[in-house]
Amino acid sequence: MVKIGPAFGDYIRLEKSQKHPGNFDKNYSVRSYILPVILIIAVTLIVARLFFLQIIKGESFRNLSDSNRTRTIPIHAPRGIIFDRTGVPLVFNVPGFRQTLNGKTKLIDENEALKLLSEGENNLEIDVLRQYPYEDIFSHVLGYIGQISPEELKNKDFALYGGGDLIGKIGIEREYEAKLAGINGRELVEINSLGKVVRKLGFTDPVPGQNVTLTLDIVLQKAAFDAAKDIKKGAIIVSSPKGEILALLSSPPFDPNLFTMGEGYSVGETTPYKSVSQILSDSEGQPLLNRAIGGTYPPGSTFKLIVAAAGLENKVIDRNFTIEDTGILRIGSFSFSNWYFTQYGRTDGEVNVVKAIQRSNDIFFYKLAELVGVDKLAGFAEKFGLGKKIGIDLLGEQEGLVPTREWKKSTIGENWYLGDTYHYGIGQGFLLTTPLQINVWTQAIANEGVIYKPHLLKNEKLKVKNEKFLSRETSDLIKEGMVESCAAGGVAWPLFNFKIKNQKSNLKDEEEIKIACKTGTAQHGGEETLPHAWITLFAPAEKPEIIVTVLSEASGEGSNVAAPIAKKILEEWFSR
Repeated sequence: MVKIGPAFGDYIRLEKSQKHPGNFDKNYSVRSYILPVILIIAVTLIVARLFFLQIIKGESFRNLSDSNRTRTIPIHAPRGIIFDRTGVPLVFNVPGFRQTLNGKTKLIDENEALKLLSEGENNLEIDVLRQYPYEDIFSHVLGYIGQISPEELKNKDFALYGGGDLIGKIGIEREYEAKLAGINGRELVEINSLGKVVRKLGFTDPVPGQNVTLTLDIVLQKAAFDAAKDIKKGAIIVSSPKGEILALLSSPPFDPNLFTMGEGYSVGETTPYKSVSQILSDSEGQPLLNRAIGGTYPPGSTFKLIVAAAGLENKVIDRNFTIEDTGILRIGSFSFSNWYFTQYGRTDGEVNVVKAIQRSNDIFFYKLAELVGVDKLAGFAEKFGLGKKIGIDLLGEQEGLVPTREWKKSTIGENWYLGDTYHYGIGQGFLLTTPLQINVWTQAIANEGVIYKPHLLKNEKLKVKNEKFLSRETSDLIKEGMVESCAAGGVAWPLFNFKIKNQKSNLKDEEEIKIACKTGTAQHGGEETLPHAWITLFAPAEKPEIIVTVLSEASGEGSNVAAPIAKKILEEWFSR
C-alpha cells in the first residue's frame, strides 16, 4: 500500500500492469506499409497504362488522330471505251458524282450534285458516269454497270474490289470487266473540325481502263433493231461464217442509262421501260434476259437441217431416197400430219431430201428420224453444238436440251416412244435450243462442216469448235434444199427473187442474190398459243458472207413473221 495524498484515499492498491509484447509494434508496422504499397501499385498501373497507350496502341491512336484530321479521297478511274468494228464508240464517260449512304452507292449527275452541294452536302465523290448513247439498241450485248453485290465480292475475280465499287453486271461490261475497269487513284487531304479541306497532302493518279473493240457493226445492229420493233419477245443474231458476231439483240430491250446516269435521267419516248423498277418488276417480259444466248426454245423445222445431215452422214438416205407424202401418219390412235395437208388439204407427192427441205415436209422428217433412230440423232445434234454451251464471250449462255432415251427415263420416268421420235424429227417435243445454237449450226452448213467459236472481241484468234463431220456432198445437198426454200416453190416467200440494186453500176439494174434459208414454226403451250416464228439463213449461198437467225416468240409462222425481219437485215448488208 502506498500513501498518496489528500485528494485520494489514503491508500491505493497498485497492481502489476499487463503488457502484450509485440502486438502494438506489429500493427504499427503493417500500417506503415499500406500507403507505400498503394502508391507503388497506383504508379505501376499508371505506367502500365501509359506503356499500353504509348507503345502498344500508340500507332493505332496516332492513325486515329491522323484520320480525324486527314482523309483519303478516292479518284475514280474512267472505264475503257467500247468501240464497234469500225471504231465508232458505243459508250461514253461523262462527268458525275457518287454518294455512299448506308453502304449503298448512288450515282448522281451534275445537276443533282450541285443541288446537294448547295445544301451543304460534303460527302460526294467525283466520278465518271457511264453513258450509252444508243440507249436500248445495244442494251443486252453491252450491258451496264452497277454496285458490286455481297455474292460477287466472294468471287475470286473480284478479290481486289470493295463493297462500294461499280462493276459490269451483264454483257460486254461484265465479260471484259478486267480490261475495262481502271485502277483508282487516291488523294490525301487535311480537314478541319467542320470536315472542310484545309490543304492537299498528296495524290496518286488513277489508271484508266483499257479500250475494247468489238466485232459488232453499228449500222447492222441499228437495222436489226429497227426490223425487230414489232417483236415483243425474241432475238436476232447476225454473224460472219468465221464466228464474228455482227449484230446481237434481244427483245424487249431496255435503256441501260437508267442504271448508270442517276435519278435525273429521262428515257426516250419509244423506250418501253421508264425506270429501273419497271425493268426489274416485269416478270413477264424479263427484259434483263438475253434471249439470244439465254433463252431456250423448241427450234421447230430449222432442226430438220440436222436431221437431214444425220440421215445423209449415217448413210441412211442419199439423194435418190424418197418418201411418199401421205399428208398424215397414223400410229394406233395417234396421228402425225404435214403442215401442208393440215392447212390446205394437199400433199407434196414423192419427196427426196432436197424437196423435203424446200417444202419443210413433216412426213419426210418423221420417217427419216425413225430410220436414223433417237440415239444417232442425239449424237449428231451434239456434233452441231447442241446440248452444251457454245462458248460465246458473254455470260448467261444456256445449254439447251438434247433428249435421249435415258434422259426421258431418268427425268420423266417414262419409256421413249415412236411418237417422241417423230416429234424429234421436226424439232419439237423435248428438244430445246438457243438462237445462238441455231445460228452456229447454220454456220456449220455454210462452212461445209466447220464450226468456229462465236465471239464479240475483234481480232480474237479464231478457234475451231468442230470440223470434218459433214461431207461436201451432204452440205451441198442441204444447201440446195435451203436455196430452194427461199425460191419460188419454197416456203420462205418474202425472200423469193431477192434483189439489191447494183451499187457498182451506173445503170438502174438489180442484182439477184441467192439465199439459203430454213424457216421454222415451233409449237409450244396449248393449241390456242401462237407458235414461235424462226428463220435461219446465210447469203450469198455460193460464197456466204453473213448468217442471220431470227426468233419471234409466240407470234405465228416463220415465213410470215421472221422472214420479213431477216429480209430487212439482208437489204442493209447488201445495199452497201
